Amino acid sequence: MSKTFAGDITQKQIRDDIEILDSIAEWMDSKFKIPGTEIRFGIDSILGLIPGLGDTIGLAISGYVIKVAHQYDAPLLLKLHMAWNIFIDWLIGLIPFIGDIFDVGFKANKKNVALLRKHMDSTNMII
Repeated sequence: MSKTFAGDITQKQIRDDIEILDSIAEWMDSKFKIPGTEIRFGIDSILGLIPGLGDTIGLAISGYVIKVAHQYDAPLLLKLHMAWNIFIDWLIGLIPFIGDIFDVGFKANKKNVALLRKHMDSTNMII
């Protein structure tokens, strides 16, 4: 039987949400590999090639992780840390070429999902 939290949220729903976030982070940060290398990149890096607009689209998609964190009552400090990661990714991403290289290495979405998972593990939301 699944453990139930406030608002009738079950362990299965939480695990499903984390799985969705993992998938989004994978697509945004590291879905593709440059042949002959270990370098991975995602849609965020591709969007970054569209000056200004691409990075802003990536920013909006990345914000979904914070939305889910908010739904699970993550602490403000955690959400601020996640927002900072996204802001840095967006800001440096605005710089042509340098921002695209930065996107390949920084992987803000993967960092944010890992932060949320760590918080949820430490509060026994995920068992």
